[in-house]
Amino acid sequence: MDIQNLKPSRDHCEPIYLQLYRRYCEAIAAGKLKPGDRVPSVRSLASELNLARGTVEAAYQMLVGEGYFVARGAAGTVVSPQLAKLAGATRPRIAAHRAPNASSPQGAPGEALPFQLGLPALDAFPRKTWARLAGRNLRALEAMAMTYPDPAGYGALRRSIATYLGIARGIDCTPEQVFVTAGYHGALELARRVVLQDGDTGWYEDPGYVLARRFLLQSGLRLEPVPVDDQGLDVVRGMQRAPDARFAVVTPTHQSPMGMAMSLPRRLELLEWARSNRAWIVEDDYDSEFRYHGRPLPALKSLDRHGRVLYTGTFSKVLLPGLRLAYLVVPESQMARTRAQVDYLPGPGSILPQATVADFMEQGHFARHLRKMRLLYAERRAYLVAALVSELGERIEVQPQAGGIHVLARLGAGQDDRALTAAAQARGLGLQALGDWRVGRADRGGLLMGFTNFATPEMALAAVRHLRAVMDAR
Repeated sequence: MDIQNLKPSRDHCEPIYLQLYRRYCEAIAAGKLKPGDRVPSVRSLASELNLARGTVEAAYQMLVGEGYFVARGAAGTVVSPQLAKLAGATRPRIAAHRAPNASSPQGAPGEALPFQLGLPALDAFPRKTWARLAGRNLRALEAMAMTYPDPAGYGALRRSIATYLGIARGIDCTPEQVFVTAGYHGALELARRVVLQDGDTGWYEDPGYVLARRFLLQSGLRLEPVPVDDQGLDVVRGMQRAPDARFAVVTPTHQSPMGMAMSLPRRLELLEWARSNRAWIVEDDYDSEFRYHGRPLPALKSLDRHGRVLYTGTFSKVLLPGLRLAYLVVPESQMARTRAQVDYLPGPGSILPQATVADFMEQGHFARHLRKMRLLYAERRAYLVAALVSELGERIEVQPQAGGIHVLARLGAGQDDRALTAAAQARGLGLQALGDWRVGRADRGGLLMGFTNFATPEMALAAVRHLRAVMDAR
């Protein structure tokens, strides 16, 4: 393959690294690069194309992370040999949108418990910027805010979400496909009403997000637990356990709670299963923005060629849970049905917080906030891991993971994670048991620990010593 064919255009609206990433995907899909072919090193390609090494490295990290490339150390980087088994697989689309201008125990209101899951860094939220935007919207939208809001969501926010998803998540969608909801449960309820019926059976990751599992069961659906391994949801096991399933709920970018990313072969297997069985996939992309090694991975939805994926995202993890704002992106074929269904649901509520989020995104504050949080969370995760290693040593094993806002620490064989977390919660700690997120049995338990609000190493150390005291007392 001629390397010059990869050369990005500096006049294009897409970032250079995304252009390079996409051209490699196109070359693989067209057969110009075959499974096992070696690709140039970062250094040599950067020199050949007159690009910064960091730009080339960002594109390579995405290709490796998604499964197109395999890095073999001194032997170089090659096109994944596994792609030979998946002939005809298509590349993900990356939309050419214009970038915008630059269940757990709760603490007291406004206060996070040590290890509490699901919270962003409350001390790092840009309150002054938010208050300024909210105040301006309160004055400008005063008359509009008194009327009935659009149950599909505030128009400017739907446009901002569609633009963001095209740039950051590789999802080519229109604002009309985006529906703003009252939290993640609102997105699940809307998806259920649009494509499912009472009594439908679906695959559910085991272990998986416990609150989603409870909500789906209470909604009249049946769930078949499907195990996950280091490549994510085991699609073959799912077909064996429930071959006639009508849907699957998955967290492919950062599996909740284990932390691995679903491999490219598994993603393609899952999409093919949905296509051939006319089933639906609900993709929960709950904290994909927080990846500490390389850039965030593209969404499963970006690979969807047959309109079988309903994509959910939330502002709870990236901004504030108190906003109670999430969104659902539906296939084009389901736009009219979804539009009809939202008229019978409460909707996302007042347009004032929605307008503030829209301004926050359009004016570039959202992108800057995410960049800041990635650096901050990598630092705070290191605080917690260092404290766990120094204080608990061989009593726990910290599970490696590339992103997310919690740490999974595995316990030794025979230790009861549910009993331990119950004792810890009784003493004011917000950690959770991995066993509570499982349906089936496991040889080893684990502890799920949030770290985002450990502002200093001393705070993390104090919390871990408190946990050690609980463990010593049992």
